[in-house]
Amino acid sequence: MELTYTLVGDGTSESALIPVLDWLIRESGYDGELEGQCCEFRTFTRGQGNVLAQRIEYGLRLYPCDLLFVHRDAERALRRKRIREITDALRNLPISPARMPSICVIPVRMTETWLLFDEAAIRRAAGNPNGRVALPMPVLTTLEQLAKPKSTLYTLIKQATGLSSHRRESFAVTSSAKKISQYVQDFSPLRALSAFAALEQDVRNTMHTQGWDA
Repeated sequence: MELTYTLVGDGTSESALIPVLDWLIRESGYDGELEGQCCEFRTFTRGQGNVLAQRIEYGLRLYPCDLLFVHRDAERALRRKRIREITDALRNLPISPARMPSICVIPVRMTETWLLFDEAAIRRAAGNPNGRVALPMPVLTTLEQLAKPKSTLYTLIKQATGLSSHRRESFAVTSSAKKISQYVQDFSPLRALSAFAALEQDVRNTMHTQGWDA
């Protein structure tokens, strides 16, 4: 069996979530062929109305799939508010995904929060896997309380490069951040975070309901 899923979001960092979703699907018991597709939007001003619904519609047209993931960063909003926004968007789709299982992906506060736990992966993404510069890694259980996880992550990446302060300024930190999840072998430490644990439960429930976990 081959399972194809599409991840639709509202930013430009969603591709970093593909290894996370692959891992979660495998952890649920699925052992067949797996293809993850990511539809990122740098800008989207098409039409009026529910823009998220339009993004989902566009993503599904570009990347047909068996399973849909919709990403929204929680930022300062409650998780249940983001779930309601996604649910409303799905209802507003011209092309109804009623027969397609959909899962909300809502990191607290943002995607970068889930990239802040693996020091070795950060060093590899920074291009300096054997670096000796001490990295002030945040405590895992406090990640969801960080006010600016993206800024924290970018600072760690720049420090991990081992470059001089002048050369750090021109380092491609954004593209390096996207690579971090590719170097993570085990995302299980993130189970200590409520949003990640909720996502894993949703994935397990959906995979079981669809009979994809056998």
